[in-house]
Amino acid sequence: MHVSDSFIGRHKSELDTPALLIDLDIMEKNIQKMADYITSVNTELRPHVKTHKTPIIAQKQIKAGAIGVTCAKLGEAEEIIKTGIRDVLIANQIVGKHKIARLINLAKRSEIIVAVDDAENVQDISEAAVKDGVDVRILVEVNIGMNRCGVKPGESALTLAQQVLQSPNLTFEGLMGYEGHTVANPKRDERERATREAIQWLVNTKDYLNKHGLEVPIMSGGGTGTFDITGSIPEMTEVQAGSYVFMDSTYNKVEGVGDKFDCSLSVLSTVVSRPERNRIIVDTGLKVLTKEFGIPQPIGYIGLEMTGLSEEHGKLQVSNGNVSLSPGDKLEILPTHCCTTVNLHNRYYGVRDEIVESVWDIAARGRSQ
Repeated sequence: MHVSDSFIGRHKSELDTPALLIDLDIMEKNIQKMADYITSVNTELRPHVKTHKTPIIAQKQIKAGAIGVTCAKLGEAEEIIKTGIRDVLIANQIVGKHKIARLINLAKRSEIIVAVDDAENVQDISEAAVKDGVDVRILVEVNIGMNRCGVKPGESALTLAQQVLQSPNLTFEGLMGYEGHTVANPKRDERERATREAIQWLVNTKDYLNKHGLEVPIMSGGGTGTFDITGSIPEMTEVQAGSYVFMDSTYNKVEGVGDKFDCSLSVLSTVVSRPERNRIIVDTGLKVLTKEFGIPQPIGYIGLEMTGLSEEHGKLQVSNGNVSLSPGDKLEILPTHCCTTVNLHNRYYGVRDEIVESVWDIAARGRSQ
């Protein structure tokens, strides 16, 4: 038994800190809420496991109706596939001899799909697939405004799709586009307008391919911030939302998202010092919390603000004299970005009614290759 398993059955306040907590009731409600929405539209759910990086949670999402999962990296896909999940999209380009060999190995035991945006990469994947006698499913990624990966809409996408169709042991499955530049806009009307404009580039590209005789079975995109916008567009077939399982303080402020899903993830910390009445120091710093979306804040306290993070410490300013925390006391911190915070931890402590019910290793934590 791992030492962390000994906490099962105890109150969460007995956990050693820092500890990454999941409120299981809230997480399960979030999973069900998304599943219920998907049944009301024509799109399917292919949730992104880069948020939780954990096969157990992926299995819960599939049990609730997801058709498969999305991964960001080969390492994530390897951890997910070895648990029996077969329908996996790597929403990223897999480039280079070594990584393509790993992709081909996954294709031997799953129905792997991979995104492409480069002709030479398509040729390399095809040659490797032929050599090992496997088939690889392909989505052509289209740049719909995020200006990250992806070919230009229209003719460039058609040219690459035609190459995929003509390449041995590759199957052209459709198109993918991610409107990541719109997902976190807190104003619903602005977010919807920008999202529909972005997705229209993908729809136009589908129409262009259709006119040239190409079928486009899959149209994949979307995130938590746009799940019910992208998901309502008739031409879209998949939504890749991921953060909805946990949420965070950033998504919680996004109109139409924060009022549908609740925050289930937190980091339990311990007060290690109160050198002055107006300053509290906790054992929760940059090595367990991220701050690219802002400094995380404590849950449940008025007049208590986290003002800075160093490697191992969090500094909190006290403006309310009724805050009686002292060294040894514990409090929870709400992440501002759930995905990057998760990747700093080795395990989750699943809590129900404040009692530790389960301990799950974050199997794909650090699997960035």
